[in-house]
Amino acid sequence: MPVVEAVVTVPVPPEVAFAVSQTVAPVRYRWDPFVREQHFTDGATRPGRGVRTFTRSRHGLTMVSEYVSWAPPTNVGMKMVRGPWFFERFGGGWRFAPGPEPDTTVATWRYNFRCRPAFLRPVAERVGVWLLGRDIRRRIAGYAAGCADPEVLAAARRALSG
Repeated sequence: MPVVEAVVTVPVPPEVAFAVSQTVAPVRYRWDPFVREQHFTDGATRPGRGVRTFTRSRHGLTMVSEYVSWAPPTNVGMKMVRGPWFFERFGGGWRFAPGPEPDTTVATWRYNFRCRPAFLRPVAERVGVWLLGRDIRRRIAGYAAGCADPEVLAAARRALSG
């Protein structure tokens, strides 16, 4: 399966970096250029293993994903439950590690996917790597900006204390 990855170092400690990555609407929309709409489903009010989210991308595509791992402040993983017809499988993981300087974090976001139908897979997956790669680079750049945005940081710190 193809893998797409982006890495950035942000000027906040891992617990804050993780909390920024898990902000929800409307704060999420300040930093995440990929997401047009996102919310928890099935009555959930907080992220965690087994929790599902609905996401509408800037492309208009929708996906329901489920958290398959939840280990603040180091990592979070998800898998697609329902999504665009051309994805047979889709999953991702975000990792947060102490950065090279005090109070910095290296954020690594990695996605893997498999396209369908099988006979189109070789071409579709090359296009997918390019397109998803472009989107993930834009998204992680937005995340880095969010890690410097006072409103986003305030929401993340409230989530940590509450």
